[in-house]
Amino acid sequence: MNAARERVIVAGGGPVGLMTALGLAHAGVPVLLIEQEPALTIDLRAGSYHPPTLEAMAPYGITDRMMETGIKVRHWQIRDRKNPEWIANWDLGLIADLTPYPYRFHLEQHKLTPIIFDFLRREPLAEVQFRARFVDVAQTGEGVRVTYERDGVMEVADGAYLVGADGGRSNVRKAIDMPFEGFTWDERFMVISTSFDFQTIGYAKNAYIADPDQWVTLFQMPGDGSPYWRIVIPTDIDVPEEVIAAPAAVQAWLQNFAPRSEPYDVLYNSFYRVHQRVARNFRSGRVLLAGDSAHLNNPLGAFGLNSGIQDAANLIPKLAAVWHGTAPESLLDVYDRQRHTATVEHVQANSIANKKTMELRDPELRRAHFEELVRTANTPELARRYLINSSMIAAVQRAAEVA
Repeated sequence: MNAARERVIVAGGGPVGLMTALGLAHAGVPVLLIEQEPALTIDLRAGSYHPPTLEAMAPYGITDRMMETGIKVRHWQIRDRKNPEWIANWDLGLIADLTPYPYRFHLEQHKLTPIIFDFLRREPLAEVQFRARFVDVAQTGEGVRVTYERDGVMEVADGAYLVGADGGRSNVRKAIDMPFEGFTWDERFMVISTSFDFQTIGYAKNAYIADPDQWVTLFQMPGDGSPYWRIVIPTDIDVPEEVIAAPAAVQAWLQNFAPRSEPYDVLYNSFYRVHQRVARNFRSGRVLLAGDSAHLNNPLGAFGLNSGIQDAANLIPKLAAVWHGTAPESLLDVYDRQRHTATVEHVQANSIANKKTMELRDPELRRAHFEELVRTANTPELARRYLINSSMIAAVQRAAEVA
């Protein structure tokens, strides 16, 4: 095999693609990463990390760098908007014996990617090309041939394997005709950010507020200099974005949610659609899928970016072992089975369940649900079990059980 064909090609320069490329290069595997944008992108959605994700990034120095600017969230809440007395307070200190990171950690995704990229560009076996749009892939028994467009010119790169980490609209997934099964939620989600500190009125740094008409999520983020709050709400898909996002409309919504005597300082707002989809397989020959290319889910539970990083952490040692010839290629099927199982049984199941319970309309069902939540949160043994699941420790454990 010539030098060019020995490398692994990674499509996508988001956190999952960067993490995969870094891990492989660190393990002695030459990597070419191609990203269609001219530089690292700014994503204003993800930014909450669970313990297993911090553990996965720690060996590369990423987690320590994140700690320099991010926010540790040991306590978080589930509340009911119509009944302020229904509050379930969760303490991740209950699982401190299971992880060195017994907290959620908040740092915007667009601040994570430069950290990973900084480590990646120090790897002598890693090459990164921006403005490189993946077009197609052809496979043989010995490798892959990737066609991509760079600055208007079609180029070809040969490699041993291709990892598609190029997002929810993945061209890699489309090129291998991999079905992306599931559905799209009816709502359009809006992100609002403000400098107002919701802790001053009783909210935890991370809070989920149930409401059959319009649930709300709150996240305190580190910002640039001082913390700010990110709010996510569902909005009516039939109402134009410019109407919902009009300054007066956003101000009115904030005042309705938490009235105050002065206007809110609104930093930005944005919209996105939400999907629940999973690729039928995460492997097709010498092509592997990871992150949003392989699965999408709603944000209730903060599972999306986390499960993508966990894909990378699972794939890196397996693909490196196969590349080095110390493991059979069938080990890549184990990656497929393990991560597909964790995605379906935990990420998809829990995120869908979270959304449905946040929207419960029947008063008696809502009352029963919150009474059980509060009882669970106030019973250490039950709370510990709940936190093992909600923090994604159970998802990683489930994947490890799959042979």
